[in-house]
Amino acid sequence: MPHATINGNDLFYDEHGSGAPLLIHHGYTGSHYNWDDVVPLLSDRYRVIRMDGRGAGDSSRPESGHSIEQYAADVIGMADHLGLERFTYIGHSMGGVIGYELGLEYGGRLEKLVLVAPAPADGVQMPAGVRERSQGLRRNADLATMYHEAWMLSAQPRDRALVEERVRRANGVSDAHYEESWEALVTYRKGDRLGEIMTPTLLIAGAADGLLAANLKDFPRLGNATLHVFSRVSHGIPYEVPESFAAVVADFLQHGVVTAATLQRGLRESAVAAG
Repeated sequence: MPHATINGNDLFYDEHGSGAPLLIHHGYTGSHYNWDDVVPLLSDRYRVIRMDGRGAGDSSRPESGHSIEQYAADVIGMADHLGLERFTYIGHSMGGVIGYELGLEYGGRLEKLVLVAPAPADGVQMPAGVRERSQGLRRNADLATMYHEAWMLSAQPRDRALVEERVRRANGVSDAHYEESWEALVTYRKGDRLGEIMTPTLLIAGAADGLLAANLKDFPRLGNATLHVFSRVSHGIPYEVPESFAAVVADFLQHGVVTAATLQRGLRESAVAAG
């Protein structure tokens, strides 16, 4: 398994295909495994690079440093290691918040930005007791309950064995990653700066995802973005509907941001050219 030493940590990555580079990052307790079904659908046209963040997947387990700002710096470090001057970044859930940070602080390195069911740019908010219950399930290694709930909360779970494998892997993140990353998601507060992100951006949401309202709030605040919402899909978009997801991403990579405003601008420009 290939690793790169980035900012003092050995981070897992792998590469598939050739062409324009796509650097893909997982969510809060995810890993490169979450993208297994998507990679073959994009690597026929693109150089697809997956990475595991510090404390997750097959990367090393530091005792600290699990902040959104540090994760973004690690993405840039990985791009530097791979010799990528510019690249398209695709991030799911917490990876989407990392995408916000990349757009704000490293926009010059990005060709395009794909935010997949990103956590809120103004911080995650959970009902009282929900976080404590999740911590208890993890502490007690109650995988049976985790398996059941993950299955029931997936609008299109596809295969129970795959759901259980994702839960098992998610439960394997380090304690520091589990606690510090959550705190980072709760305290992230940069929604009022999203208009500064001028990188062509695609925000993808699931209509059955609890984050839908937050995604629809954050989308119009982005400076140069388009939106796709999947019906009957929950939070795990890349592994619930990988074929449809890959098709939407490929279309965006080819055509960029297309909105009513861009169409109207094109109409005006054609009228001027016609004299």
